[in-house]
Amino acid sequence: MEAMGVSFLSTVPSLATPTPPRRANRCITRPVFIRCNKIETDDVFGSGESCFRRRDVLGVAGATIGMELLASSGSFIEAASAADLIQRRQRSEFLSSVRKTLTTAIEGTPDVIPSILTLALNDAMTYDQATKSGGPNGSIRFSSEISRPENKGLSAALRLLEAAKKEIDSYSKGGPISFADLVQYAAQGATKATFLASAIRKCGGNEEKGRLLYTAYGSNGQWGLFDKQFGRTDTEEPDPEGRIPLWEKASVQEMKDKFKAIGLGPRQLAVMSAFLGPDQNATEALLATDPDVSPWVQKYQRSRETLSQTDYEVDLITTLTKLSSLGQQINYEAYTYPVPKVDLSKLKL
Repeated sequence: MEAMGVSFLSTVPSLATPTPPRRANRCITRPVFIRCNKIETDDVFGSGESCFRRRDVLGVAGATIGMELLASSGSFIEAASAADLIQRRQRSEFLSSVRKTLTTAIEGTPDVIPSILTLALNDAMTYDQATKSGGPNGSIRFSSEISRPENKGLSAALRLLEAAKKEIDSYSKGGPISFADLVQYAAQGATKATFLASAIRKCGGNEEKGRLLYTAYGSNGQWGLFDKQFGRTDTEEPDPEGRIPLWEKASVQEMKDKFKAIGLGPRQLAVMSAFLGPDQNATEALLATDPDVSPWVQKYQRSRETLSQTDYEVDLITTLTKLSSLGQQINYEAYTYPVPKVDLSKLKL
């Protein structure tokens, strides 16, 4: 099959009624006193259809008091909203810097891209649905885990990320980046680098035109959900052994079983072929022998030959996004920091 020679890696070198406004000089604040009394369930006011219980009276009073409290909490809500916006900006700026650092590191050593992809996959696929343990938690950084047979040849990629982490931590204002985040965002950077390289190749090696092509026809905007998953917490111990197959030696059935165990199927297996060991062509040749996986392999091979590669790129981003968040509780305040207060008394006007 001629299409099988096209490789993902081959191109790399409210209902409340509003009250009318009050005049500011007539506004008087009075203390509210609440007295709690024992209420009998049969204690009612009135009779017949018009009767109502004392608890109904207190319910109305409680709603009124609640509305008063909400009306007086406007400044608190405004402050909370402002703080949230500040934290979002801090995380966004930090993530942008992380991407730049990783891009520089990856561009300097493009031959390590396959290892970065497998590193991220192996860190994520230790996830066990039954025990809700494992997943992309940075456990692969431990020497006892990176030295396992399934992680053979990935040490260089880990060392590259360790060096990048030192640089990132040196400028981070919100604490060190977790390995769990670092590994997955490195995979994102490696994936983007590969698609960019493909666009440059399709433009005859012209880098400027290749970048314009990828900007115009690439699926970079599909990374939005992935980017929100920023704030994973590192585990403090290696994940259990025996959860990751030896991809280059595994049968297609073993691969299918592993993907099924974490909720993925033949389609996702096919689209992740570049992550399953160092030789994507060999992996796809093997996957093409399986009737369940083969149609998807062929679909993505055809997609990679097109100008935009949309089917392949979108499905790859979607699958990697799911893998990178398996079992993880995202801390959306991670990497944020207090903003220094300005002493207005010292300002010279």
